[in-house]
Amino acid sequence: MVAPVVSFVVVVGILIFVHELGHFLVARWCGVGVDRFSLGFGPVLFSFRRGETEYCLSAIPLGGYVKMMGEESPLEGGGTGSPDSEKSFSEKPVWRRFLIVFAGPGMNFFLPIVLTAGLFMALGRPGSPPVVGPVEPGSPAAQAGLRTGDRVVSVDGQPIVQWEEMLERFQSTGGGEIQLALRRGEEEIGVRVIPRQRKLRDPLGDERSLWEIGARAYAPPRIGQVMPGQPADRAGLRAGDTVLAIDGQPVYGWDELAEGIQKRAGKPTIFTLERDGKRLEISVVPEPGKHPGGEDKEVGLIGIGSSGRGPNAVYSRSNPLAAIQLAVVWTGDVTWLTLRSIWKLIRGAIPASNIGSPIMIAVEAGQQARLGWDNLILFTALISVNLGVLNLFPIPVLDGGHLLFFAIEAIRGRPLSLRKREVAQQVGMFLLLLLMVFAVYNDVSRFNLLRFLR
Repeated sequence: MVAPVVSFVVVVGILIFVHELGHFLVARWCGVGVDRFSLGFGPVLFSFRRGETEYCLSAIPLGGYVKMMGEESPLEGGGTGSPDSEKSFSEKPVWRRFLIVFAGPGMNFFLPIVLTAGLFMALGRPGSPPVVGPVEPGSPAAQAGLRTGDRVVSVDGQPIVQWEEMLERFQSTGGGEIQLALRRGEEEIGVRVIPRQRKLRDPLGDERSLWEIGARAYAPPRIGQVMPGQPADRAGLRAGDTVLAIDGQPVYGWDELAEGIQKRAGKPTIFTLERDGKRLEISVVPEPGKHPGGEDKEVGLIGIGSSGRGPNAVYSRSNPLAAIQLAVVWTGDVTWLTLRSIWKLIRGAIPASNIGSPIMIAVEAGQQARLGWDNLILFTALISVNLGVLNLFPIPVLDGGHLLFFAIEAIRGRPLSLRKREVAQQVGMFLLLLLMVFAVYNDVSRFNLLRFLR
């Protein structure tokens, strides 16, 4: 329980600080005085004053605020106020007020670029070892003679260290012939393969056309995530366990493990595991559910996720310029994925039960911390992008709602009446509280938290 709480405090603390720092710095740059800079809401636990600003740590760690002169916070109220019109927020031109408010979400997009660029420079971009896993019969890989366990040494004469580098090469050639150098045991062989274009489903279930050869990277059967309340969790499986066999059948890779579980819906299944150097057996009953790849069939599921590259990950370091470029692309991809996910939620294509509260962030932060600090950095960057996107939604109370008011003011030449803004803020607050209650209910149900309250 300690790891999720500590990880949650670290992740959320960083995100709140960076968001509010954006508002604070741009407010000061625009000549607006700041009465209070607070991490958290509610009663003040600790504070100190420097210059005109009081810096506070408050009791409820689910947000923060910057109280500017000439602006009353709809959440906190109070403040010293200021008769100095030159430092008053409300007296500034609308474009300056727009910049100040936008700076908070803007920093939530800037932070992931800094975090991932730093990670790509210091440790490297994580990737899978270029080791061949399952080979589809009759595929280009099978026709070229690739076998499970082969290590790809180079692609068209260019040495590679990650499986992803080979996939990128497939996309860039657009189906042209590729020369692969393989290491098979002590032997090195050269093969030629022609990628085929195929429609595959992405994590959101949408089809994408990609060039591939019918072979997947080897993924160890190591559990990276155990979904609270699901069959694996109830049976006692843990993140970090390596599955050696299911029902006595040896398991050599994640794909074999997933296929074995999917075939055993409703059947008690014995998992032979290695945990902290010890061997043990645990019985789990997979529950029937929808195929995770989006196929229209029911399969067995136990609520576990792969450790991904896990301890077998290989890292490719980048120079500063390349790292920044990769970080910008990564942040853009995550932003687009977040927008698509929200749109699918609105349309009902993704069940509303997927909406999570800070409870889910705490649980996931703890799991990512156990997988390594690089995983926690990428998780923090991911949540920061999500926070930036959500804050820009045109809902009163959120930054996006204020930006909408400023846009209306710029078009009309005058702001909306105070009464209309107050009503909009109240409606926005009600909607957010309703969403939060729903998200907490989802997490209480998902993680079986009620058992701790009995």
